[in-house]
Amino acid sequence: MKIARILLPDGFIHYARPLGERGSSMEILSGDPFQGVHATGTTVSEFTLLAPIVPAAILCIGLNYREHAEEMNAKIPKFPILFLKNPSALLDPGAAIRIPRKLVSTQVDFEGELAIIIGKSCHNATRENALDHVLGYTVANDISARDWQKDWGGSQWCRGKSFDTFAPMGPWIVTSDEIPDPNALRITTRVNGETLQDSNTGDMIFDVPALIEFLSGDTTLPVGTVIMTGTPSGVGVGRTPQRWLQPGDRVEVEIEGIGILSNPVV
Repeated sequence: MKIARILLPDGFIHYARPLGERGSSMEILSGDPFQGVHATGTTVSEFTLLAPIVPAAILCIGLNYREHAEEMNAKIPKFPILFLKNPSALLDPGAAIRIPRKLVSTQVDFEGELAIIIGKSCHNATRENALDHVLGYTVANDISARDWQKDWGGSQWCRGKSFDTFAPMGPWIVTSDEIPDPNALRITTRVNGETLQDSNTGDMIFDVPALIEFLSGDTTLPVGTVIMTGTPSGVGVGRTPQRWLQPGDRVEVEIEGIGILSNPVV
């Protein structure tokens, strides 16, 4: 099932089921994705699409695709590389990615990613039961200011990856029953229609069950935790010449079986 979160003209926010391939209309749902949703029969065509979840936390994994590690001339990690994004970096589908102008960055990059939505609190999950804790999956873009990530962030990545608008997510959640193998999905990123990333989640070094097992080790992942699973090769910093996002660009991340996340850049 696809579950979206929408804002209606009256100012109320609802969960909804997209109708049609692109979700130009929605059926309002009662309840919530974590306790259960139910069809109401009420459809709407005027709405604003919101990020499908307000995350309890955003946990991110670095260097989790083999070809991406190669393009960065980095060693294959022995354990998942964890960093955090500020939840206030969340951005709705269609809303604008803003290039920082107070803490100025000239190296803003795109990173298309599969995102896991934790639907059942977990602690010390095992590989065998890890997927039982997953509500579903959505598309994410780990926007990164590489200059703040590499040079000015105090040797950690959170500053360069937590600016406002640096965590676009959407367009909706696809529940886990529709994606039996999250590590068999084509993932592509386009900038102004040009395909710059084209890979498959099967290239992950640590697959989805391994990530959940690792991240929940001696750590509670509460309901609503978002796990961004890393990006494939083709990012701007790894290209020759390097390709940084500029005002006027439009970034689209598409994942097979989920949908397209599209955001302009200002």
